[in-house]
Amino acid sequence: MGNPLWQGSWTTRLRIASGLVLFVFAFFHFLNIGLGLFHTDYLHGMQDARQQVTRHILGSVLLYSALLVHAVLALVSIARRRTLRMPFHTALQVMLGLLIPLQLISHLVHTRYAHEVFGVNDEMGYIIILMWPNVAIWMQSTLMLVVWIHGCIGLHMWLRLTRWWGKLVPYLIGVAVFIPGFALAGLLTEGRRIWADFAVPDLREQYIEHYNWPRPEAFETMLGVKDNALMVFWLALGTALAVHFGRKIWRRRHSVRVRYVDGPEVVSEKGLTLLEISRANGVPHTALCGGKGRCTTCRVIVEDGADRLPAPSTAEARSLKAVGAADRTRLACQVRPQDPLTVFRVFRPDGGRQRAHASQGQERKLAVLFLDMRGFTARTTGQLPYDIVFLLNRFFDAIVPAITADGGTVDKYMGDGLLAVYETADAASSAGAGLKSAANISRALQRFNQKLAAENSPEIRIGMGLHLGDLVLGEIGAAGHAARTIIGDAVNVASRLEGETKVLGVELLASETVLRAAGVSTDALRLQRFRLRGVSEPLAALAAERASDLDTLLAPAEQIDAG
Repeated sequence: MGNPLWQGSWTTRLRIASGLVLFVFAFFHFLNIGLGLFHTDYLHGMQDARQQVTRHILGSVLLYSALLVHAVLALVSIARRRTLRMPFHTALQVMLGLLIPLQLISHLVHTRYAHEVFGVNDEMGYIIILMWPNVAIWMQSTLMLVVWIHGCIGLHMWLRLTRWWGKLVPYLIGVAVFIPGFALAGLLTEGRRIWADFAVPDLREQYIEHYNWPRPEAFETMLGVKDNALMVFWLALGTALAVHFGRKIWRRRHSVRVRYVDGPEVVSEKGLTLLEISRANGVPHTALCGGKGRCTTCRVIVEDGADRLPAPSTAEARSLKAVGAADRTRLACQVRPQDPLTVFRVFRPDGGRQRAHASQGQERKLAVLFLDMRGFTARTTGQLPYDIVFLLNRFFDAIVPAITADGGTVDKYMGDGLLAVYETADAASSAGAGLKSAANISRALQRFNQKLAAENSPEIRIGMGLHLGDLVLGEIGAAGHAARTIIGDAVNVASRLEGETKVLGVELLASETVLRAAGVSTDALRLQRFRLRGVSEPLAALAAERASDLDTLLAPAEQIDAG
């Protein structure tokens, strides 16, 4: 599966799939309860419709299999954890998940079990009367909140991998708050109504007959089943914890000692990377790429024990060479100590709260556009500063909408120029957006120049360099004062291409890389090759005297593709 949402082992995928089944069931179940706010018929009507699915043999197998699988995988996860240290959101989700069976078992026994074994008509009214007005109603209401919060955390941690989720979160928070509130309002409204009916002797008898109310012996049986099921849960949880601590004790006997210079000395199990050891023992350790070996910010100098470590892998050696690392320098995310070590962390957090992982950097392959105004210095010589600012703002007002309209954002303004990035779903759409935007910028400039001509002002000319490559997007600056920006070789290439437009007297140079990524065949195009300063290999690019003519220039390539 190429989709990042389904990456991971089969157990991870199974946990996600089972969680989704349970979340969908909970969502419609809570909506069903909320309909009690309007009318009993709506409440029972939706329940009947839901049970056409959940009480069908296939629906029952799917639902209860998902419940069992999700619970078993949760316990297995606890048993297999190397440490119980975890982020707050993970700890909260785990604790809520462990609370769910304490009330869910009772709910299932008095509904589905009672229906199947004793023929109870377990409509919502029966359930509400069973709980009202004692403490059970508040326990089940708490269960509803616990299930919902647990599910929402899981859904968020899963879907945050997508680009669109972040945009929807502000709206979905409102939905997440509304659903349990709606359900609780429906529960209380229906509870008051049906309890008032139940207080009338004649109506009570009708309800008891309608629901086929269980006899005392049946209730006693159900309480026994509930107690036995809870015992099984406690035994399963106890077994998972026993396995966890048993494995921990075993690993301690096969542990390694690590001493941090200017830091603590810890003992941790073998098999972990040095970075994992730091995190498991609460030792602050910088790692901007998240421990993937894509940066060197987790690097350490091994003061004692370096000779007992395996040689660096090719990837680690290449990364260390890139930063000119000194001898005995290693990447903590790549080293798995088997013998005692003494290490010095090259970059250490200052003890304050670390920045969120998203602010540390995100790698993307995107199109970037470098734009500069021609002859700005000569044009503005002798002008008043306010007039210069006014002209620049009018210029940017004219062209920036052409960038944002195609999914681009201005990363930074640089006097009379700017750097834009097209942060779309993938490299292909980013490249296409960049080409379309460059043409639209040219058209917007032509319209702006017509206004300047009407004011007897000289026209403005620009140069643009468009390239696609690997970038890192992140916050750069002091904590609390960091601006989001982009860095990478692609920015340098786009800037160099823009510089070449001055020499050629053209408005745009679009690299072959960005053209190919956009699906343009370059075989019939008149590409020029450039040796750009700071770029090791020659680069081919398409020159456009006017970027607005891109459609015409790319027509031969489109004809070949069509043929």
